[in-house]
Amino acid sequence: MAQSPINPQEALAELGRIRLDQVDVEDVLRSVADLARRSVPGAAEVSVTLLRGDTPHSAAYTGELAHSLDEWQYAQGWGPCLDASVSGDALRVPDTATEDRWPTWALRARQLGVGSSLSIGLPIQEAVVGTLNVYGSAPHAFDPDAVELAKTFAAYAAVAVANAHSYESATTLAEQMRGAMQSRAVIEQAKGIVMGDRRCTAEEAFGVLVKLSQDTNRKLRDVAELLVARASGEAR
Repeated sequence: MAQSPINPQEALAELGRIRLDQVDVEDVLRSVADLARRSVPGAAEVSVTLLRGDTPHSAAYTGELAHSLDEWQYAQGWGPCLDASVSGDALRVPDTATEDRWPTWALRARQLGVGSSLSIGLPIQEAVVGTLNVYGSAPHAFDPDAVELAKTFAAYAAVAVANAHSYESATTLAEQMRGAMQSRAVIEQAKGIVMGDRRCTAEEAFGVLVKLSQDTNRKLRDVAELLVARASGEAR
């Protein structure tokens, strides 16, 4: 069942209460799309397109109409949402009956009952770009105030995506650091075993591990883990 319209200030306040570090980015984008549809005057359906490399997808949408129009553009490789994703601009289609920049898309939109649209590029300077797409049933559905409000929602969506991208990068870095620390720990253990067996220095023990790695064509960490496992087995 469709939710009732809400005041733009209430919608933005609701977005402001979302903890971006505690909610999945797709959930945030669904909230952005839903609140934009309910508060932007003239909006019938809303979607959020994300573009990774050359591959676009609808990360959130409020109805099949928006999803269908997005997917049509992805299949054709052009349209206002794709152009806005690349340029970062706010592209407005006041009337699909007279639109001449994307005439085939405009015809498809008109057939589905869309009279006007907004595609607002998300201001992200990262590996991900995209748009907030707002579809209106009537021609000239969006006045300047509606356009500015839609830009505010697009900016919030951009912050959510950028935070998710940064968190993803930070998480990846943390995993890499954790892996490196684990590798170092097991190598130190293996060095200790070699030093005990051969009565050699730490540097000489490390040389032994490196040679074993080269001779067996295995990673140094794998050689160290095998040595530690064998020593643990012998100890038991």
